[in-house]
Amino acid sequence: MRSKQSAVLSELETLLRGLETPPRLSRDEPMARHTTFRIGGPADLFIEPKNAGQIAATVRACRELATPLLVLGNGSNLLVRDGGIRGAVLYIGPEMADMEVSGRRMTAQAGLTLKAAARAAALAGLAGLCFAEGIPGSVGGGACMNAGAYGGEMAQVVAEAEIVDESGTLRVLRAGEFDYGYRHSALLDHAWIVTRVIFELAPGAPGALAAEMRELAARRRSKQPLRWPSAGSTFKRPPGDFAARLIEEAGLKGEKAGGAEISSLHAGFVVNRGGATAADVLALIERVQARVWARSGVRLEPEVRIVGEERTD
Repeated sequence: MRSKQSAVLSELETLLRGLETPPRLSRDEPMARHTTFRIGGPADLFIEPKNAGQIAATVRACRELATPLLVLGNGSNLLVRDGGIRGAVLYIGPEMADMEVSGRRMTAQAGLTLKAAARAAALAGLAGLCFAEGIPGSVGGGACMNAGAYGGEMAQVVAEAEIVDESGTLRVLRAGEFDYGYRHSALLDHAWIVTRVIFELAPGAPGALAAEMRELAARRRSKQPLRWPSAGSTFKRPPGDFAARLIEEAGLKGEKAGGAEISSLHAGFVVNRGGATAADVLALIERVQARVWARSGVRLEPEVRIVGEERTD
């Protein structure tokens, strides 16, 4: 079976290298290098596109060869299991991080970090993205999951987006087509890939916007365990409550499994204190779910996306 997979991947590589301007390709790329958790086994084939055309060609080639394709941005809401990723990973990162401002609109490629987008908007005197300054994700990933913080979210500022659909066709979606909800969008439902986003923002004073971002950053540093690698909030917010409160109430703050720990600063975060494996993190997630259910009758659902295969050796 593995030799068959390798042959298919070799065929995929041949197709992509045959493009007029091919993406960068590598085999057995450690995913720990590309997730904010600093955890994850190797990806069979790692693809770094430079433009939307290469993304569309990759989707078409993977579809033709029935090759699984995982789309990766900044890796900030992701836990990759220790066995890694079978198939291909499409990494939309620094190679696609351009942006430009025109009037109240800012156009950003999907690989631009949300922090960079927020700072560029503030520098241009555009308000509406300050909330994103501390979110460790990319524009594309943020648009897909309706990232938000401190009362702001992507649904408030995304005017349109260029996407690649499941057939490998480039399309443009307008604001009313995203079906935004809490950490949800139509982009996730259909596994569409964002290549660029147009933000509709409001006029603002650069100095005041910079001050607002500094204040939000200070609040984040005081409440979140930014010292250690993590995937952000580990669990979704349960209706009418907070995951961190329920976890702390269950006596799990500071609980450890291997190199992973439920943060002693904020119980809603599982952090990598050094050498943590995905198995360590998953053990903590299961422990939290069982203990909170037993104590509070609430089923906590992971917010972090869990992908890949278990290690078998």
